Amino acid sequence: MHIRIRIKVNGVDYSHEVEPRLLLVHYIRDVLQLTGTHVGCDTTSCGACTIHVNGKATKSCTLFAVQADGCEITTIEGLANNGELHPLQEGFKECHGLQCGFCTPGMIMTAADLLQHNPEPSEQEIRAALEGNFCRCTGYHNIVKSVQYAAEKMKEVVV
Repeated sequence: MHIRIRIKVNGVDYSHEVEPRLLLVHYIRDVLQLTGTHVGCDTTSCGACTIHVNGKATKSCTLFAVQADGCEITTIEGLANNGELHPLQEGFKECHGLQCGFCTPGMIMTAADLLQHNPEPSEQEIRAALEGNFCRCTGYHNIVKSVQYAAEKMKEVVV
């Protein structure tokens, strides 16, 4: 049995028939071929699969694709604008916020949600927001610096 879903991902409308048990993360990666969203655990523990669903950071391994029917989704591929890196993507590059890069898309998507709601977060607030995202390489110091960089950069754009 398959169910037809309609989803907007990174501004593009999609319609597919999917199995009811297909996780959203697998729909994004395997059906849409958007591989920036990573599968790290399938248990909501690591945050590597974080995307935005209707503007809210969501771990895509926690939803079935059918639950996202009618939703608007943004993945890491949808953050760049006309070939220009999003300030968070730039921050992770400039402040060495990544090593292996596996957790980076989820970290960036979680941080983007934070900055959308709190454009000037403290270091404590950044660390608290990223609690559900695991990095096994960097120790978080440069990840926090990357988010701070982006917050400053985004403030410059608004002014």
